[in-house]
Amino acid sequence: MGIARHVVCAVSGGVDSSVAALLLKRRGFKVTGVFMKNWDSLDEQGVCTTDKDCEDAYKVCKTLDIPFHQVSYVKEYWHEVFSYLLKEYEKGRTPNPDILCNKHIKFNHFHRYAINTLGADAIATGHYARTSQEDEDVFQQAPAAPPTTLFRNRFESRNDVKLLQGADLLKDQTFFLSQISQDALRKTLFPLAGLTKDFVKKMAAEAGLHHVLQRKESMGICFIEPKPGNFVSIEDETVKGKHKGWFTMTLGQRARIGGQKDAWFVVDKDVSTGDVFVAPRTNHPALFRDTLRTDRFHWLTVDPPPELARTQMMNCHFRFMHRMPLVPCTVTLNLDGSVWISLSQTVRALTPGQFAVLYRGDECLGSGKIIQLGPSEYTVQRGRERLTAAAQQNQKPTTEPTG
Repeated sequence: MGIARHVVCAVSGGVDSSVAALLLKRRGFKVTGVFMKNWDSLDEQGVCTTDKDCEDAYKVCKTLDIPFHQVSYVKEYWHEVFSYLLKEYEKGRTPNPDILCNKHIKFNHFHRYAINTLGADAIATGHYARTSQEDEDVFQQAPAAPPTTLFRNRFESRNDVKLLQGADLLKDQTFFLSQISQDALRKTLFPLAGLTKDFVKKMAAEAGLHHVLQRKESMGICFIEPKPGNFVSIEDETVKGKHKGWFTMTLGQRARIGGQKDAWFVVDKDVSTGDVFVAPRTNHPALFRDTLRTDRFHWLTVDPPPELARTQMMNCHFRFMHRMPLVPCTVTLNLDGSVWISLSQTVRALTPGQFAVLYRGDECLGSGKIIQLGPSEYTVQRGRERLTAAAQQNQKPTTEPTG
């Protein structure tokens, strides 16, 4: 290999990033570990959990005998991720902080810090994902200027790197990487690409990294001023109870309504009134839809696939939650870069604010934020019932007046 390539690996103190750094070292790279502090948080005892994570990451680097750095992105996380979450919640949407953190923090600020400040030839993370390029190709990639127009000139030469699913489909994390830039993807290694989670845990144990195996999963963050309102039945518009704040409720979740014998589920929210509409069954037709629209879609290869650009329509697969089964769909490209997605079957609890992530084969094509939903099965059923009733009314014979 000649001079050792310098790879800066994000280390969180968890098992995945620890084994990623271990594999890089074993392959002969010059490895530097960097812990990112994105949040100031305290546990139940008032101890800063981020400090404990940082200590775990430091132990990993010391065990592997690699340099350790800590960098703070608390300010950037607040302005580019958390403030966005608050605005989305206020609009009645349910955002995805993990996708946004990867886009803005790990594969933007951290990526530039590693390359420009630490002089890295590439970065690495512990994500379960692959790319279409060989590792050695990563070090040959020159930074590409972002397009100045909506899509690139069709005569421009391209050498796009594709994001592909990892070998462990149960742990595949391409969903969370669906908003990162092509420029970052070109310079990223995913050492866990061909491994399963069980094998990664085994490697950590054999390498003496026992402390990372006991680490708890990270917790979510939520503190927003409560805005109370009513639970309202979607069927007859009667008030079923009161809630303390609709902002944390997402479509499809069970609504905790006191005094109700049966379970009720959130099917819609009215931001203007604070009402949360509920239905009496987990499989109520008001929860199922088969069409949605995104904002401007983020294609990981910058441009939409040639077939979609040429015909404005394309068949592929869809998911909006990490582990949901992929659903066949038809995508329609709009002039503003947004897309309509028509699903082959109705899906439960499609949620505005979440990301619609598209796949073709094992390639993750990218994602777009869901901003509009098509009618629910319940709305369609009621519409048909009204049409049938109107038709029957028109077919009734009229009696001739007697004179």
